[in-house]
Amino acid sequence: MTAGGIIGITGRPQSGKSTLARAAVRRLRAAGVAAVVLDGDEVRRALVPPPGYSDEEREAFYATLANLAGVLAAQGLWVAVAATLPRRRYREQLRARAPRFLEVFVDATREQCEARDSKGLYERFRKGLAPTLPGAGATYEAPVEPDVVASGGRDGPAAEAIAERVTGEERRSEHRPRRCGAGRGQ
Repeated sequence: MTAGGIIGITGRPQSGKSTLARAAVRRLRAAGVAAVVLDGDEVRRALVPPPGYSDEEREAFYATLANLAGVLAAQGLWVAVAATLPRRRYREQLRARAPRFLEVFVDATREQCEARDSKGLYERFRKGLAPTLPGAGATYEAPVEPDVVASGGRDGPAAEAIAERVTGEERRSEHRPRRCGAGRGQ
């Protein structure tokens, strides 16, 4: 079995990461690539007890998310991880667990994110109820050299670029020689 990979989709809260991840995975599946979305919000809701938002809880959560993505990628899936991943070190954790890795940055301004904010995160921040919101009350470290940049919610071109990069990786891996036989010494 060919190992899959991890597509780390990062951006400010409410920038459109999940929307982009779903669009990219639809394109990958249409191209015959086994792919899944691992959405940070969905994973948070599934974990017991639910993780919080302190620095320590974020560290643990993003380590867990990277581990889950790594387990799935090792089984041959391409995993689109849609999560804020506000620190570069969190994205490096993903990269370290990925057989193959693609970093995607959803480049949206705070104003654009606030305009699409269906969860009321920025309003909660302004009221002092979410002081650690990345990109507002807490630092968001944008990627230095992402593989793909999605500009301001324009998902189509970015989803297509992701699919092209991944299907190119899949074609290259099909042409690599594979070892046959039992194992060492046989």
